[in-house]
Amino acid sequence: MRRKIPSTGALVAFESAARHQSFTKAAEELALTQSAICRQIAGLEEFLGLELFRRSRRGVKLTEAGLAYSRRIAAQLDAVERDTLAVMGQQGAMTVELAIVPTFGTQWLLPRLKDFQRLHPEVTVNLTNRTRPFLFADTDFDAAIYFGDAEWSGTRADFLMHEHSVPVCSPALLEGRTGLDADTIARLPLLQQTTRPYAWRQWFNSLGMNVARDLSGPRYELFSMLAQAAMHEMGVALIPPFLIQRELADGRLVVAQPHSFRSDKAYYLMIPERKLESAALGAFRDWLVEAARQYRSEAGLN
Repeated sequence: MRRKIPSTGALVAFESAARHQSFTKAAEELALTQSAICRQIAGLEEFLGLELFRRSRRGVKLTEAGLAYSRRIAAQLDAVERDTLAVMGQQGAMTVELAIVPTFGTQWLLPRLKDFQRLHPEVTVNLTNRTRPFLFADTDFDAAIYFGDAEWSGTRADFLMHEHSVPVCSPALLEGRTGLDADTIARLPLLQQTTRPYAWRQWFNSLGMNVARDLSGPRYELFSMLAQAAMHEMGVALIPPFLIQRELADGRLVVAQPHSFRSDKAYYLMIPERKLESAALGAFRDWLVEAARQYRSEAGLN
């Protein structure tokens, strides 16, 4: 069955003209004549059965339908360009498309990734942020690093590490003290992490405390947001120290109370079963699992 799709040339001409709001500038950008751009867009309007531009002596202006269509077409052309460049860039190279939880990826994985590149220069690892589980069949991902319980249908899980979160805050909140006791922390604004909704309750419970307002406080989706809020004296945050090593070293954040709570859930590398035979993915898996084991050993974590 023939698809109802206009010519690529017409779409490219339309996207350029819509972006510049000018047929003349579109012609210059695409190295075509202005009359060629006019013909492409007229043909597209005939194909669609609607007017995309209003013409006048002063130039052209998108109609409402043209504006809506231009936004969609621009996004689709960008996607086609990305896919094309990705295919051109492979040229026989092995790649791993990895979905990662953002702060873990930037604070723990990226500083170590150069070691993998040194050991396996033939493998390229591409990183994309994903904060929630997804269906591998619906994406181009080869694997994912996520925080959870390792229950992900159709995949194999490799344990990386637990979180050992401690209360941290701006040094200004200490007001000259070396730290804060749990009762004092309970009276301060508690910064919440959206994907760890019971973190404060679990931390207080591990000390035998029941705090009525342990679920209250502003919520942030990412640990990086949580750290920023804490640095700006908005309250106390529960964050694993390995995610804020730079902030702690610089003194922008301080540990308010050394008691830590080990999460029930953990970081895992999830690989779909259909990808288990991939040589590139196997090399990355072996390196990552060993790097995580070495980190846990050096940090004294279980």
